[in-house]
Parts: sequence; C-alpha cells; structure tokens
Amino acid sequence: MLTRDGDQLKVAGPLNIESVPALLAQSNGMLKDVAVVDLAGVTEVDSAAVSLLLEWRRQAQNSALRFAHLPAALKSLADLYGVADLIPQ
Repeated sequence: MLTRDGDQLKVAGPLNIESVPALLAQSNGMLKDVAVVDLAGVTEVDSAAVSLLLEWRRQAQNSALRFAHLPAALKSLADLYGVADLIPQ
C-alpha cells in the first residue's frame, strides 16, 4: 500500500513478485515532487523490490530522490546485483 505525505511516499506491506505490479500501477502519478520513499512499513522483499525502486527512480526523473529505512534484505539484494549506488539513502 502507498500513501503520500507531503514530499514523502510511504510504502507498507510486502514488496515481492505478487505485490509489485499493483504497487507500480498505484504509484502512477504519485512520484511527482517526491523527495523520499519511506520503506519503514515494508514487511517482506524479494528481487522484484529492487526492480520497483529502480523503476521509481526512473519515473521520478529526480536525481535527488532517496529511499529511507531500507530493509536489510533489500540492501543485501541491491549489493548482490551491484545496483546499491542506484538506490540512494
């Protein structure tokens, strides 16, 4: 689930292969002027989460967009895939 709070987009629930397509659709148009995507409410991740964050960076067209409260498992996946630098915190 996504909620917008000022310049923050808050994510709650799982970020996995089952939830990412719906979250991507829900986020359509929500990234304008977002500075931070807060992942404190994320309960589960898989490799689809990495793809989603990279897609949000692309859509936002905002080099200052950053991600807060990345789950440890998501950090590990980003490191494993060599894309951690593309997911700024």
